[in-house]
Amino acid sequence: MKGYIQVYTGNGKGKTTAAIGLAIRALGAGKKVFFAQFVKGMEYAEHKILKALSPDITIRLYGLDCFIEKIATVKDIEAAKSGLKEVAGIIRSGKYDLVILDEANIALFYNLFSVEELLSVIDKRADGLEIVVTGRKAPEKLKIAADLVTEMKEIKHYYQKGIEARKGMEF
Repeated sequence: MKGYIQVYTGNGKGKTTAAIGLAIRALGAGKKVFFAQFVKGMEYAEHKILKALSPDITIRLYGLDCFIEKIATVKDIEAAKSGLKEVAGIIRSGKYDLVILDEANIALFYNLFSVEELLSVIDKRADGLEIVVTGRKAPEKLKIAADLVTEMKEIKHYYQKGIEARKGMEF
């Protein structure tokens, strides 16, 4: 089966959730999944359940304890570049059927690594490997290289009413 490049972007909620849905579908079909999460370094509820669902998913976090704000620190850049280097080996290995690069678009936006570096990694993927890249602000160059691009558009969100992130719903 041919592997494609999918990009989930936009300001609406649901990019990571859609990628996790695809991971669950792949696991249900007996496929192996690698879930790389950039920028974020905390364990979220989805990590716990994915690990419990199947031994065929590997989850790695390539960020610090919290989101970066405004200007990336040297530590943010080091964490992301180290993660991209590890992911490059995973993508070439042929061990997985689906690789999710969650929040990689945000890593690109904050210049933690370049779109050229990411595309170089993707271009060296094993035959048949499906890759999903998520996060707001996907660069045009990545969208052009992708086979599928989905934009999540925010119409209305309860955080506009002061509702904070809720355990089990947003984290």
